[in-house]
Amino acid sequence: MSELNLILLGPPGAGKGTQAERLTQDFPLAYIATGDMLRAAVAAGTELGLKAKTFMDAGGLVPDDVMIGMALERVESDDARDGFLLDGFPRTVAQADALEGEMEQLGRKMTAVLLIEVPDEDIVRRISGRRTSQSGRIYHVEFDPPKHEGRCDIDGSALLQRDDDKPEVVQARLDQYHALTTPLIDYYEDRGLLRRFDGTRSPTEVHDHIRATVATLRLEDAL
Repeated sequence: MSELNLILLGPPGAGKGTQAERLTQDFPLAYIATGDMLRAAVAAGTELGLKAKTFMDAGGLVPDDVMIGMALERVESDDARDGFLLDGFPRTVAQADALEGEMEQLGRKMTAVLLIEVPDEDIVRRISGRRTSQSGRIYHVEFDPPKHEGRCDIDGSALLQRDDDKPEVVQARLDQYHALTTPLIDYYEDRGLLRRFDGTRSPTEVHDHIRATVATLRLEDAL
C-alpha cells in the first residue's frame, strides 16, 4: 500500500474535524492536529513542549521554530510511518518549507493538500448561529433550533451565544486565516499538490469527493 501523507486546509467552521475523522477511518493515517500535538507535548514535558507552554501561559502564539520542531517529531513517529493527516500545520510558508525539507531528508513526499473551501458569509452564518445551553448542548438557530426559542430542550436553560461565536469575532478569525493561508494555498498549488473541495455541500458529499480523490492518488502513486 502506498504511503499517504496529507495536509488538511480550510477556514474555521469548514468541517475539517468531521472530514478528518472520516478520512482516518477510510485510510490508515495518523491524525496530527496542532491543538492535540501541543497538549500532548506539554503533558509529556518534552523540551519543545515546555518551550511551547511558556508562550501559551503568557497568552502568546507559539513561535514557528517550536511548532516546526513538534510537528516534525510527530511526522517521524512510529504511528505516522505509513502516512499522516496534518490539520493546523503548516500555517505559514516558513513552516511549509521546513516540512518539505524534512520530508526530503526522510526520503518521503507529500501526497496532496486537501483544501475545503467555504465562502466567508457561509462560515459566519454557520458559527454565529450556534447557541449553547447550561449543560453544554449546542443548537443552531437555523439548522438545529430548539423546540422552544431560546431554551434548551433538555434542561430548559437559556441558550447563549459564546463570545467567540459572535459575527465580528468569527470574521476576525477568518481575516487572520486568509492572511496566513492564501500564500500557503499558492505555495502548494505551484507544487501541483493542491486539491480543492466545495465545503458548502453536505458533509457526506464532501467526504465522498475527498475519499475518491485520495484513493485515486494512492492508486496512481502505486503504478
